[in-house]
Amino acid sequence: MPDLQGYGWLLIDGLMLTLGVAVASMIGALGVGLLAAMGKLFAPRAGRFLIEAYTTFVRGVPELVLLLLIYYGVPTLIQNVAAGFGLDWSLSINPFAAGIGTLTLIYAAFACEVFRAAYLALPPGQREAAYALGLNRGITFRKVELPQMMRHALPGLGNVWMVLVKATALISIIQLPELMRNADIAARSTRQPFTFFFAACLLYLGITLVSMWGQARLERWAARGTLEARS
Repeated sequence: MPDLQGYGWLLIDGLMLTLGVAVASMIGALGVGLLAAMGKLFAPRAGRFLIEAYTTFVRGVPELVLLLLIYYGVPTLIQNVAAGFGLDWSLSINPFAAGIGTLTLIYAAFACEVFRAAYLALPPGQREAAYALGLNRGITFRKVELPQMMRHALPGLGNVWMVLVKATALISIIQLPELMRNADIAARSTRQPFTFFFAACLLYLGITLVSMWGQARLERWAARGTLEARS
């Protein structure tokens, strides 16, 4: 067991913040991603174009660039625009909000494609049968299509979660005291970078292993009806 020289509490604090940011960002990404997927499938042409532009831009730009753009660039842009109107505004974004907001926007774009593919994987006969029973569009989506979509989407969403957890390390660049930031502080204080960065690696790996176990159980639970039908 590596000697953390009393800095273990700092890593635990960072781990808790990392998990908080990851969970909040994933919840936001699921909500925004589902809405974006439905927009891509059913919105008018102008709406589909805007959503396609959003997902293409976000998936094509590195996460670090987007984080710096939102945290440093947006306040500066707003201040410059305000100065053009003779206003003296001083604006800053909370690092916690910036981290969650940026990760939500980024991984909502990936979740959007997962949800869209899951919807397209549904047999058309499912919704046709629902309409034949007199169900309207909204009830058909909630009661028939969405539960089956989630079963198809779980593997892809699990991958989104894994990547999102690792991407939380990027928010250390905006001074948010998450796991990597605190590991760096401890490493600089003790001059033992290998010890603390390796400890951070083990903690990230622990999150991944627990997530893989939970995802496998969730996928088995979601597929229980189909497995019984096949047997």
